[in-house]
Amino acid sequence: MEQKLQILLDTVKKLLRRGAYPNLTKVLSKSHPADIAHLFRYLDLKQQRILFNLIGDREMAASVLAELEHATGAQLLEQLEKERIIEVLQEMPYDDAVDIIRNMPEELAEEVLLTMEDEHSEEIEELLKYGEDTAGGIMATEFFSLREELTVQEAIAALQEAQDVEMVFYLYVTDDHGHLVGVLSLRQLLTVPPATRLQDIMATDVISVRTDMDQEEVAHQVAKYNILAIPVVDEGNKLMGIITVDDVIDVLREEATEDIFKMAGASEEELLYGYKSFKIARLRLPWLITNLFGGVITGYLMWLFKVTLKEVIALISFIPVITGMGGNVGGQSATIVVRGFATGRIDISTMRQVFLKELRVGLIMGTVCGLTIGVIAYGWHHNPYLGLVVGLAMVTAMTVAATMGVLAPTFFKRLGIDPAIASTPFVQTANDITGILIYFGTATLFLSNLR
Repeated sequence: MEQKLQILLDTVKKLLRRGAYPNLTKVLSKSHPADIAHLFRYLDLKQQRILFNLIGDREMAASVLAELEHATGAQLLEQLEKERIIEVLQEMPYDDAVDIIRNMPEELAEEVLLTMEDEHSEEIEELLKYGEDTAGGIMATEFFSLREELTVQEAIAALQEAQDVEMVFYLYVTDDHGHLVGVLSLRQLLTVPPATRLQDIMATDVISVRTDMDQEEVAHQVAKYNILAIPVVDEGNKLMGIITVDDVIDVLREEATEDIFKMAGASEEELLYGYKSFKIARLRLPWLITNLFGGVITGYLMWLFKVTLKEVIALISFIPVITGMGGNVGGQSATIVVRGFATGRIDISTMRQVFLKELRVGLIMGTVCGLTIGVIAYGWHHNPYLGLVVGLAMVTAMTVAATMGVLAPTFFKRLGIDPAIASTPFVQTANDITGILIYFGTATLFLSNLR
C-alpha cells in the first residue's frame, strides 16, 4: 500500500476507535473518492457502514460507491433509508447504478425503482433488461452524438453545451433515425472549415459491438483496435450507448479475478465474507470434496495393483514423484490454455497447434525428468529395470498430463462452461489417476524383471 494511503487508513481506524466522527467527517471530505473506497478493503462491515454514513455529500457518496465492488456497495445502501438510497443512486451514472441495484435484495430493488423519478427509473429499468455481463449491461446511456447533416460549427456549439454525458473521446454521428453512420475525432472537428458538414469528414467504417455481446469479448475488441471507447448498437444498428476504456479495465480485472478464483477451486464470493471462516469454508468445500473422491479412486487403483506393489515394495518410493510431476505439468498447460482463452490468443480454431505444442513440450520435459528419476532409482535400489520402469512412467505420465491440460479446458469451452473451472483442481485429480495407472501398469509389464 502507498504511504499516503497507509497514513489515511491508520488515521481513519484511530478515529473510528475513538468515535471521533466529526474529525473523521473532515478527513473524508478532503480525501479522493477512490482513496476512500480503497480503505473499505481493510474495514469490517460495521466500520464500512459507519464510514459511508459519514459521507454527507451525495455526489461524494455516489463516487465512492462507483469505486467499490458492486455487492459491497449494495450492502452499504441496504441499511440506509429508502430516500437516501434514491438520492445517492440518482447521482451515479446509470450503468453503475444498475450494477448496485442488481446486487440488492429483489424486494428493496423494486421499491427503489418504483420510488425513483420517472426519467431515472426508466433509464435504469431499460439497462436492467440486458444481461449483467453483456455490452448492454455495462454501457453508459448518457453519451454524446451528432446528426450527420450538422456543420462543424454547429457540432462544436452542441459539444460546448453538452452536460452530464460520458467522457467524449470520439464523436459518434447518427442519421435521422438514430442509426450509427460514422465517427470522427475531436481533432478532426477542430481542424476543418466551420461550414463543413459532418457527413463529409466522418469515417463510416465504425467499430461497434451489439448489446448482447459478452463483456469479455467487448474488452478484446477495445484492446485489439486500441481505442478509448466503443459504441453499442442494437440489431438494427441504432446507437444505444457507449463503453469507455475505464469500464473495459473493470471488465478485464473482474474476468481475471474470476478466472483465478475458479482455477483455485474457490469463489469470488469469498470477498464478501471477509474473515467469516465457516462461510468461506462452505464455498471451498465442493471442489475439495470432489478432489477427495478423486484421491479415493487413486487409492483404489493402487489397491488393485497390490500384488505388484507387494512383489516390488521399492515402487512405493516414487509414487509421490510420478503423481506430483504429472499434476504440476497438467496445471501449467491448463493455466496457459485458460489464460489464452481469456485473452483471445487461443480459440477453438488454433487448438490443434496448441495441443501438438503442449504434447511436444510434455514429451521433452518428461524425457529430461524421466532420465533423471531413472538414474536416481537405479542408484538408490541398484535395479536397472526399476530405473527403466520409473523413467518410462515419468515420460508417459508427464506427456499425458500436458495433453490433459489442453483437452480439459477445451472440452468445457465447447460445452459453453467457463474453462477456468477445468484448471488446477480438476486436472491435478485426473492426472493423479492416470499417473497411477501408467506407473503400476508399466511396473506390472516388467514385474518378472523387477523381482
